[in-house]
Amino acid sequence: MSELAPASTRGQARMDALRRAAYRLRQSGLSLVGLVLVVMLLVVAAAGPWMAPYADQLSGAIDAAGRLQPPSAAHWMGTNELGQDVFTLVLGGARISLFAGLAVVLLGAAVGTVVGAIAGYLGGWTDEVLMRFTDLALTLPGLILAMAVAAALGAGTGNMVLAIAITWWPGYARLVRGEVLARREDVYVLAARALGARPGRIMARHILPNIVSPVIVKMSLDVGFAVLTVASLGFVGIGVRPPTPEWGQMLSSARGYLPDYWWTAIFPGAAIFVAVLGFNLLGDGLRDVLDPRSRR
Repeated sequence: MSELAPASTRGQARMDALRRAAYRLRQSGLSLVGLVLVVMLLVVAAAGPWMAPYADQLSGAIDAAGRLQPPSAAHWMGTNELGQDVFTLVLGGARISLFAGLAVVLLGAAVGTVVGAIAGYLGGWTDEVLMRFTDLALTLPGLILAMAVAAALGAGTGNMVLAIAITWWPGYARLVRGEVLARREDVYVLAARALGARPGRIMARHILPNIVSPVIVKMSLDVGFAVLTVASLGFVGIGVRPPTPEWGQMLSSARGYLPDYWWTAIFPGAAIFVAVLGFNLLGDGLRDVLDPRSRR
C-alpha cells in the first residue's frame, strides 16, 4: 500500500487484513485452544498474587502444622514440605516463569534481528564475520551455556533472562539474514536505493516490515521453550532466589517427596506443560495466519 494513499483506504485495508487473519485462525480449533490457554496464563501471571488464597506465602511465610497435606477444599493443590499452599505458589510462579520466558524471546529476537539484518544487507566480510560468530554460538549446547552463564552471573531473574537470551539470538540471526538476502534485490528495494535512500531507511521502511511475519511466528513458538528453559535453570538451582516461587524450583523441591506426596510435583509440572502446549498451539495458528503458504 502506497504511503500516499488516503488514510481511510489504508485503514480499510488493515481491517480487511485483520478479518482475513481472524477467519484463518478460526479454522483451526487447536489454535483457538492455544489462544485461550495463553490468554488465561497471561491473566494469571498478571493477577496471580492478587488471586492467591494465601498471598503471604508468596513472600516466604510457612505453616509447619499444615505441611504435606493432600488436595482439599482448603488447599486445592495440597501443601508442600513447608506447609505452603501449592495453588498459591503455582499462581505466583506464573509471573516469573512466563514473563521471564517472554523477556528471553524479546531480547533474543531483538539482538538476532539486528545481527541478521546487518549481515544480510551488507554482505561481504561483514556477513562472513557475523555469520561465523553465529555458527560458533549455534554449536554450543544452549542449556549448558545458559547454565554456565547464569552460574557465573549469580542467581536472580535478570541474570537468568540474560543468560538464556545469550543462547537464544543465533536462531533469529540466521532467519533474518535469509529473509533480508531474499528481499534486498526486490524491485521496491532497488527503486528506493536508486532514489538515494540511505541503507538505514531502506532497512527500516522497506525490508524489515516485510520480513516481520516469520520472526513473529518463531517468537510465538519459542516462548514455550523459553519457559521450559527458565524452569530447567530453576530446577538445578541457578534461577531465581527463594522464597520467590518459580515452577522449576518447585519441581526441584518436590522430587524428594515422590511418589507419596505426588501433588507437590504434579501441579507445577502441569503448569509448565500447559504453558508450553498453549504457546506451541498458538504459534501454529499464527504461522497459518501470517504465512498461508505454509499451511498443511
